[in-house]
Amino acid sequence: MAFENLSRAALVVLGLATGFSGAHAGEPAKIISRKIADFHIGRDETRFGPLQFIGGLEMVSDNSLFGSLSSIRMRADGRSFVGVLDTGHWLTGSIERDAKGRLSGLSDVEITPMRDRVGRTYEGKGRMDAEGLALDGDRILVSFEQDHRVDVYPDPGFLGSRSLSTVGILIPTDEMRANRGIETVVVAPASSPLKGAPVIVTERSLDEDGNRLAAILDGPLKGQFTVERDGSFDVTDGAFLPGGDLLLLERRFNMAEGIGMRIRRIKAGDIKPGAVVNGELLVEGNFNYNIDNMEGLDAFQAADGTTHVILVSDDNHSILQRNLMLEFRLVD
Repeated sequence: MAFENLSRAALVVLGLATGFSGAHAGEPAKIISRKIADFHIGRDETRFGPLQFIGGLEMVSDNSLFGSLSSIRMRADGRSFVGVLDTGHWLTGSIERDAKGRLSGLSDVEITPMRDRVGRTYEGKGRMDAEGLALDGDRILVSFEQDHRVDVYPDPGFLGSRSLSTVGILIPTDEMRANRGIETVVVAPASSPLKGAPVIVTERSLDEDGNRLAAILDGPLKGQFTVERDGSFDVTDGAFLPGGDLLLLERRFNMAEGIGMRIRRIKAGDIKPGAVVNGELLVEGNFNYNIDNMEGLDAFQAADGTTHVILVSDDNHSILQRNLMLEFRLVD
């Protein structure tokens, strides 16, 4: 069939009938950013426990695909990034800084449909509800909810590639909640006790004691463990520090208590099969802070050798929510 002879309406119908999206290449997204100067609204304090607030952005775009950001990973240059949207899209681009080194905007942003194992793209979340992302050498790992799995993509080449394989997740899928599955996938440093193994943590798929299911997917400590659940917070992302400690981002988002976020630090030696881990609380914020539905976290080494932590929010494509990017320096 000659696609050039089809009307736009016919292409849409064809896409819906086959489950294949009409968009194949990345779409540019012009991002308009407003700087955020304070983390605690109306206060000029910058130190929050071991974290020092550097700055942030509130972002909007004329591209309707922009939003619903689930996870972000910085490249080694500390400027370019890869992210996933829970609508089944890749987000790529670079962060820009002002003369003082604070976040000033995003550039070269593109949004590209993700492909499944047979090369299809989908509209909606059902099949491609991407929630977690990890850079692992020459591959990228992406965790999906609803159709619970961790897929492998080539790096470079992920933007135009189908998923190459699926990683065994160790946790039986019938123990996963439909919309509370594998929210976090991270890769441990090679020098840590986990020896570079991928680790997954579920958002709110719980064992009989009410703890979150998690697993080390490979290496000498391969096996399941759990993350203690405290109150109404759910795990939404994580990142390993160079020494092997794990930062976990937790989010609260409900009508009764409002929004909340916190970051916990779990010691490297605590993560092992059969363990129930908790960790030190580093920072916590509520509606008095410049936060929203915080979904993504990454840690990376800045040019001066210090460790920086980036947070991003998921606006659910709602006019009542915001796309935020916040940056901290780990002082300790």
